[in-house]
Amino acid sequence: MKNSAMSFNLIMKLSITIILFLLSSSAISCNQSLLEPQFLFGSDILVKENLHLLDGERVGIVSNKNSVLINGTHLVDTLLSLQINITALFSLEHGFSLDFADGVLIKNSKEKIKSIPVHSLYGKAKKPTKEMLADVDLILFDVQDVGARFYTYISSMFYILQAGAERNIKIIILDRPNPLSGERVEGPVLDNDYKSFFGIAPIPILHGMTIGELANLFSNENYIASSSSDVEIIKMKEWERINYWDDLNLTWFPTSPNIPLFETALVYPGTCLIEGTNISEGRGTVNPFLTIGAPFINPKEFVNELNSDKINGVKISPVKFEPVEIKGKAVNPKFNGEECYGINIKVTDKTKFSAIEFGLNLIYVLHKLYPDKFEFRENHFDLLTGTDRIRLSIEKGESPDHIKKLWQEQLDNFKKIRNKYLLY
Repeated sequence: MKNSAMSFNLIMKLSITIILFLLSSSAISCNQSLLEPQFLFGSDILVKENLHLLDGERVGIVSNKNSVLINGTHLVDTLLSLQINITALFSLEHGFSLDFADGVLIKNSKEKIKSIPVHSLYGKAKKPTKEMLADVDLILFDVQDVGARFYTYISSMFYILQAGAERNIKIIILDRPNPLSGERVEGPVLDNDYKSFFGIAPIPILHGMTIGELANLFSNENYIASSSSDVEIIKMKEWERINYWDDLNLTWFPTSPNIPLFETALVYPGTCLIEGTNISEGRGTVNPFLTIGAPFINPKEFVNELNSDKINGVKISPVKFEPVEIKGKAVNPKFNGEECYGINIKVTDKTKFSAIEFGLNLIYVLHKLYPDKFEFRENHFDLLTGTDRIRLSIEKGESPDHIKKLWQEQLDNFKKIRNKYLLY
């Protein structure tokens, strides 16, 4: 009995010790999390520290449904609750609710949100008109970009900066992360002869800049027609250039209908080039830009040829799929209702994966394997790449390594310009 009592006491002491240790560890963990600096969007900093900038102003806001603060509340709701006088909202491609497919023009209507008129900047007008700005003294821009030159939100920002300069309206950019980090600067720099809404300024496909930094660049490198622009950037807190989106422990919200996943954003700067060909980029499937193919492709042959190039950070596998129309996502997709064969793409190491290199290799291999069936949609492809040199080189059979050398000098020059406008 004595031994049993001693054993019981020993067990109790050990149990209490373990419980105290666990409680202590939990407390330390909680204290550490409280001490860790919290990432904040530019919109959070506006509300916390810079609300005085909006005092007495008639405020216009460029936004969509993803324009939320770190706590998940929408910027418009937050500012209305603080009695800010919001007189106009402006929507970009895909609309305020992000329920319009790519390229679908959005007519101006009498739509209102919270009794505030909404003006479309992806319809007849790409730049705010005099009438749209009649009741606006100041514009807030709070839109999450994806980090690629041909994603049209930055082209819209360019025109908004231009309109502000022309009409003496202050523009405040509420900065947001580049989801692909602030270090990846890759791809061809836009030739001015190929300037379009897919490429509004001479920057590379992967520019490695935030929207605030791009606004800084656009406003100070004589890209904006008027030199009288009044632009202020409200920076994020605790964002570093090395950070990808998922490094910030943020939930991914689709930046547009066909970028449903963070992984989609990772491959998009490369696989979007497929848009400029007769190959399906996966629109009309559950994995747009991660699924590539056509009815005439031999998937095993395609995979083997791509694997021979030994591209880092990605795994590809054969896939069969059938594109279909999806309301708000895919209008008459390529090979609508036809059985297609191709590849499924899985990024295994985002830091080693180069979307530009992968996209270039994709198109080079497709042209090599199927010269009689593969076709460029020349104008669209050249606008996406910002030059005709890449297409012409592929048509000549020049290697991806040779093609990459064609843009290196321009890219190096851009990096020198870019460095002047980095905020982080």
